[in-house]
Amino acid sequence: MTNESRVSEVTSSQREPEREQRIFSFKATQLIWLLLGILEALIALRIGLKLIGANPASLVVTLIYGITDLFLFPFTNLVGSPAAGNMVLELSSMFAMLIYGLLGRGKNGLADLLPPAWPRGRHHSDHDQRAPRFSISTGGTSG
Repeated sequence: MTNESRVSEVTSSQREPEREQRIFSFKATQLIWLLLGILEALIALRIGLKLIGANPASLVVTLIYGITDLFLFPFTNLVGSPAAGNMVLELSSMFAMLIYGLLGRGKNGLADLLPPAWPRGRHHSDHDQRAPRFSISTGGTSG
């Protein structure tokens, strides 16, 4: 005698109207954090390069300074930068890192300000709101 047990899943066309909104917000938040992390790392590199007095004629140093200048422009000459020879401690860059970090961690987050690319709303009827059902069938054969 053999017993076979089968479990099959019956699914319904249940949809969550806010699901697409949540996915969009999640992916936008991930992108924002990635870009903010890259920006913070570049500014930290700039601070380190200025602190050790790196050669500004170097291609890598010029590239890092050029990219970060765009984001540090609002903070230029905010506070004095102590210097000794070629070594400079850019306090305004540290302040910029703090401000950009706080902007990224804002109360509602920047992703909530971005509109979704598709309309919201319900596009199905209430009878589609059924939970998935499972059925168990057992069959036996006698030999």
